[in-house]
Amino acid sequence: MEKLKIEKSSKANDTVTRTIRISGKTFDKINELAEKNDLSFNSVINQIIEYGLSNLED
Repeated sequence: MEKLKIEKSSKANDTVTRTIRISGKTFDKINELAEKNDLSFNSVINQIIEYGLSNLED
């Protein structure tokens, strides 16, 4: 499977606000990725989710 590559991307116009709970360790990793790539936390979360959905096993 191809690895996830965090990319700078344009903001989506069609968004939904939803609260989720994640572990502190996961939050720290995602926050670090966001800072390293000069992206918002939400942008990184959305890329991770899209990658996961695109690479689900049937």
